[in-house]
Amino acid sequence: MYKFFNTWARIYNISYYNGERTRTESSKPKRKAVAIGIGLGIGLREIWSPNEKRKLHYLRFPGDLLMNMLKMLILPLIISSLVSSLAFLDAKASGRMGLRAVVYYMLTTLFAVILGIIMVLAISPGTKGSTIDKSGAAKNSEPLDALFDLIRNCFPDNLIEACFKRQQTDIEKLEVNETYINKTSVNHTEYTVTKTVDNPKVNKADGMNILGLVVFSIFFGCTLSKMGKTGKPLADFFECMHLATMKLVTLVIWFSPIGIIFLIAVKLVEMENLGTVFTQLGYYMATVLSGLALHAIITLPLIYFIGVRKNPFIYMFNMLKALLTAWGTASSSATLPVTMECLEVNNKIDERVIKFVTPIGATINMDGTALYEAVAAIFIAQHLGITLSIGEVIVVSLTATAAAIGAAGIPQAGLVTMAIVLTAVGLPIDEITLILPIDWFLDRFRTAINVLGDAYGAGLVAHMSKADLEEMDRREAKENGNGLHIMNGDIDSPQDKYLFALNIDFIGFFVRFIEIDSGQQINVLGDAYGAGLVAHMSKADLEEMDRHEAKENGNGFHIMNGDIDSPQVLTKL
Repeated sequence: MYKFFNTWARIYNISYYNGERTRTESSKPKRKAVAIGIGLGIGLREIWSPNEKRKLHYLRFPGDLLMNMLKMLILPLIISSLVSSLAFLDAKASGRMGLRAVVYYMLTTLFAVILGIIMVLAISPGTKGSTIDKSGAAKNSEPLDALFDLIRNCFPDNLIEACFKRQQTDIEKLEVNETYINKTSVNHTEYTVTKTVDNPKVNKADGMNILGLVVFSIFFGCTLSKMGKTGKPLADFFECMHLATMKLVTLVIWFSPIGIIFLIAVKLVEMENLGTVFTQLGYYMATVLSGLALHAIITLPLIYFIGVRKNPFIYMFNMLKALLTAWGTASSSATLPVTMECLEVNNKIDERVIKFVTPIGATINMDGTALYEAVAAIFIAQHLGITLSIGEVIVVSLTATAAAIGAAGIPQAGLVTMAIVLTAVGLPIDEITLILPIDWFLDRFRTAINVLGDAYGAGLVAHMSKADLEEMDRREAKENGNGLHIMNGDIDSPQDKYLFALNIDFIGFFVRFIEIDSGQQINVLGDAYGAGLVAHMSKADLEEMDRHEAKENGNGFHIMNGDIDSPQVLTKL
């Protein structure tokens, strides 16, 4: 019990004193804004009716500004985040270890999205409590047309146009007259039949082609990473652009509580049945939490068990401190030091793997965020009575994965990436207001899942890279100039007790063992004998060195064991 409370004390200490403490403290204004917005909306429902459109129009103005700011940041955020992260990924993830980490993070994020989509389609939280038949809202398109639209939008013919237009197959109904001739030996009859046929046409629809921009940014970033030093200036440009965009995102997030108050208030006034909406939000919260729980208890442990063949739940229990920190701070980046400590101390993961893999995971591995965004997008579509096609569901999955990879390590960045996913399928982003009252609570759980995914990734990569790490050890031992190599230990720790095998290369046959106890006292067996042996064998060489130095001395005088800096010695001389 003491450890539990001590852990929570450290959580809030970290969240307050850490340089990135913004996540915990900046969520407080948002929670207050949600509470104020709910109170204002419920109060205005008593004096205003949903038909007073002009009053609601004026009341929505600060919220409209917030939505416009979010839309403004979508394009630069997508391009700069994906290009910069992938352009520098080759330097961060070079070699087999980096490839394993990136593949693991991509797959787990995609699995999380697929799980979230299955959960939200099965539970359908956006239709709970509604008595309105919304089945007629389905779009008139074939699954094959939707699939072709998906592939077609991946490769836009004009990047500039892709910023505000996307390709879409529309079905036109045409009446066609077909003439049939009936010939017999007696009669020759002609008759005409009118048929209605589908005439598919590819048109340009309003809305940003998010998928095309994502695909282009991915290929462009990978190309820059392969160009090495030649592409570094352009990669630096996109990195600078990303940092500048994140500064703007921070400003928007700073303004967001004001916009949230009025967005929620207007939404509550416009709602005809509050009970139905709260019922849907309850089912939505249950869907997200159930999906996160399944991903944490089944998907991630199963992948770890298949790859490592060890108990994944013991590994998870050893990460409890990091998971509680993630829940308390709601920030993967702020939790990173605690995550690294738990991996090294509790799960005994190689320090080199930890330092290499976890920073990459904190940047591109957002399992919980991706699952949440996929569920939220489809929930909003269900609430609006819109039936998404198969192609649009695939777009949601791909866009949620890409948006999660580019998710910023700043407070409430999910608000911006959620706007990206909604824009990708043509849903109004002002419907984000619907999920804002509970978003701050779900944010803590999805952050904990993000950290858990990072931890399992480090363990899996460490197991798969065991041979590579041993090869690195042998190479370092060979390249070490003094011939001293520590195979399995860390002499910096004063608490632990280790036994190291040390090899002296310049003798070749002399092997010693060093034991380091808690007092940092090193007892070396054979050092004195080794020094005496080398001195005896090198006596002739040392005398030759003395004669050579005496001969080269200009005045013919050689001081063997003295110090001429002393004034007394100079006087005697």
